[in-house]
Amino acid sequence: MPEIFNISQTPITAHAFNADRSQLAVSLNSNDAQILTRSGSEWAPTEMLTEHDKVITSIDWAPNSNQIVTASQDRNAYVWQQTPDPDTGKIVWKPTLVLLRINRAATHVRWSPKEDKFAVASGARAIAICSFDPENNWWVSKHLKKPIRSTVLAVDWHPNNVLLAAGSADMKARVFSAYVKEIDERPAATVWGSKLPFNTICGEFASAAGGWVHSVGFSPSGDVLAFASHDSSISIAYPGGAIHNIRMPTLPLVTLTWTSEDTIIAAGHDCQPIVFSGSDAGWQEVGTLDNGSYGTGSKAGPGSVGRLKTGAFATFRDADSRGQTSSGTTDSKLSTIHQNTITSVRPYAGVPGQITQVSTTGVDGTLVIWDTASVSALTGRMAALSV
Repeated sequence: MPEIFNISQTPITAHAFNADRSQLAVSLNSNDAQILTRSGSEWAPTEMLTEHDKVITSIDWAPNSNQIVTASQDRNAYVWQQTPDPDTGKIVWKPTLVLLRINRAATHVRWSPKEDKFAVASGARAIAICSFDPENNWWVSKHLKKPIRSTVLAVDWHPNNVLLAAGSADMKARVFSAYVKEIDERPAATVWGSKLPFNTICGEFASAAGGWVHSVGFSPSGDVLAFASHDSSISIAYPGGAIHNIRMPTLPLVTLTWTSEDTIIAAGHDCQPIVFSGSDAGWQEVGTLDNGSYGTGSKAGPGSVGRLKTGAFATFRDADSRGQTSSGTTDSKLSTIHQNTITSVRPYAGVPGQITQVSTTGVDGTLVIWDTASVSALTGRMAALSV
């Protein structure tokens, strides 16, 4: 049975756990990030990270160095470290400014595997690769720009700490070299290439039917790239080999994570985590982690969180879709645990290549922790097509 936590009545834009999963950092669609601490079956807010002026779009928590990085629509990013307060001696989260040098919103941020740099995607048609400058005590950035033609929506690091995958609104997923001479050792050759100076394009893949690329992810070995697009497709690309595209008959996926070398869990506007499995011979949808029994037949109260469920909206919707004009109809819950779009799915337990649990958060303000082994067959709709 999945663990379900109602975190807030507002959307959860992003979430990240610390190393031992005792604390959770979330952005509740605002310019503050909250640190929640688990006590039993509840998550209680313990600290507030306040420095940004606009909505925080992404959060990542480095497990080994225990640093949090936040990115925001105010075009800034901050790295937060726990340090003693000079006046009280109390341990507090202290922000360090990141010189991003972008003129549009920051959209996504991820620490590199070695935690010595991080990547910030942005609406400025650039990705900032940030590293620490000890002389000035701030984080400086180098930009990956060419040939990005639109907002970068997602980034993901290769296990070798050098290659970076990016998905953007120009309908492409790309693999770049983010080699920083001052930090990185010379990387070993991979299937993506051997000579890897900064901003080398190691791969470029187009969305199947021309949709924004919402999410990208390297497999645990780093030899395969998966990306989800707004054309309701998920693609798995093998460099120099096949690109397997699965077209979904449902709403688009916006987030994905690999749980093993042959399994991906993705989620989005369909409000449930969907499982895909395969190899270089082919990929297919194998089921969902949500068996659909949670909300069946139950009714939502007047103040419930969910999709647009106001009385006026429901009246017009029922008149349009069902021909009903009765104003006395009550709104029904979705049969899924999440009652609105899932915005983020992240590994929760296990090691890379053997992830046993994943966590999801969404627009309904709910956090759910799922066992990756509990896969149910998808019912009530046509299976996805692999082309």
